[in-house]
Amino acid sequence: MKNLKMKAARVAKDMSQEKLASRIGVTRQTILMIEAGKYNPSLALCIEICKALDTTLNDLFWQEENDEK
Repeated sequence: MKNLKMKAARVAKDMSQEKLASRIGVTRQTILMIEAGKYNPSLALCIEICKALDTTLNDLFWQEENDEK
């Protein structure tokens, strides 16, 4: 499932995939794959993404039952 919440938070911070990746020490392709729903990041990586985007795990990674599947 695509992570549109993460993409929206990144865009709201005016941050490119490359800039986010550099900030947290991964490749741009990793960010691309997470946003595309093709890579399931570790908890540690999720936390780093949240710190970089100044948001919470719940805001970016929690799925409600009624969220798109």
